[in-house]
Amino acid sequence: MKNSLIFIVLLALISCQKTENDQPEIPNLPEKSAQLIHADNTFGLDLFSRVANQAEKNENTTVSPLSVSLALAMAYNGAQGETKIEMEKAMKLAGLTTEQINSSHKALVAALQSSDPDVVLEIANAIYYHQGFTVLPDFISVNKNFYTAEVNALNFGNTTEALNTINGWVAQKTHDKIPTIIDAIDPDLRMILLNAIYFNGIWKNKFGERDTHNYPFYFADGTQKDVPTMKLETSLEYTSNELFSAVNLPYGDGQFQMTVLLPNEGKTTKNVISELNMDNWQKWMKGFEAAKPVVVNMPRFKFSWKLKLNDILQSMGMKQAFVSNAANFSGISGGKDLYIGYVIHKTYIDVNENGTEAAAVTAVGMFTTGSLEPDLRKYFTVNRPFLFTITEKTTGAILFIGEVTNPEYPL
Repeated sequence: MKNSLIFIVLLALISCQKTENDQPEIPNLPEKSAQLIHADNTFGLDLFSRVANQAEKNENTTVSPLSVSLALAMAYNGAQGETKIEMEKAMKLAGLTTEQINSSHKALVAALQSSDPDVVLEIANAIYYHQGFTVLPDFISVNKNFYTAEVNALNFGNTTEALNTINGWVAQKTHDKIPTIIDAIDPDLRMILLNAIYFNGIWKNKFGERDTHNYPFYFADGTQKDVPTMKLETSLEYTSNELFSAVNLPYGDGQFQMTVLLPNEGKTTKNVISELNMDNWQKWMKGFEAAKPVVVNMPRFKFSWKLKLNDILQSMGMKQAFVSNAANFSGISGGKDLYIGYVIHKTYIDVNENGTEAAAVTAVGMFTTGSLEPDLRKYFTVNRPFLFTITEKTTGAILFIGEVTNPEYPL
């Protein structure tokens, strides 16, 4: 098994396939939100699986599907023809109109950010375009209205100033957890679309710092290492099946939670990932039983990671958007000379005794061509590679999902 640490930020509330009785009550969301959420779920799980499967041994990798989805959605508003159709298929958006996608994203982000006053969830978007480059007013207005994007002209010819402005925005929106996203301005760069996400949640039931001790963590290749391991004993939602056991660790007042999925003996995270699809995800989440006494032992972990997503997105069907002489983003500038040169993604996460702090940034670069009593407790000892998610409970939103095989991977 590849030794990797996958962290995915993914916005996915409920499936449109659920029955009316199964659907949680989600206030202030438009009619098509369930269909958009199902699309975001499916896109995120597909993206996660592909990233996890390509990870190198001992490499920690992290992805934020929510950040990627929102950044690509802004670019999607300028796509036309076959380019737009391919983006719809890759992002699982077929059957939704552009208006429905935009309005549902706007309402969904607002709902998540107001879900729990004890958890910080900040989501920001920005568009910088080369000074003098023509951008259609409709493209600007739709992204300002639905994605609250800051839109500004910038002199890309002054690379120092441009880099300072773009990376300064990234650092500010991620509370300096991600200080930069790009390190150069290509001469053919005409526009960069940015999304930033910042999450900070305190455990509802904190791990005791005095209870953290070094215990063995068993890597996929059979080696082991002592790592700082936290301990918590409390009543938690718990489930188990033929693949894994899992617990929900709530943040704040309980609206957000981390779900830790520990493969059974003889199973690996790759076995779980191979079964990770929407049908199974929904079935697994329904299997939790409330208020079970559980003893959790779990390592602390903290890392940052960066990935260029071009190849993965193209393998998901978004091909034409990356081809200079084929892409059609005429909805941005009125011409057909724009294409996506890169989708760069960077993330950060810190999980410790107090809670979780995480951040993600996605940059879409648009270029021009040429450019003793019976023990009733459950014991949950996380001493081998495992999976985790962070979700919003009322809506069912999966905000983060990841794979941990090396909890001490350096920053």
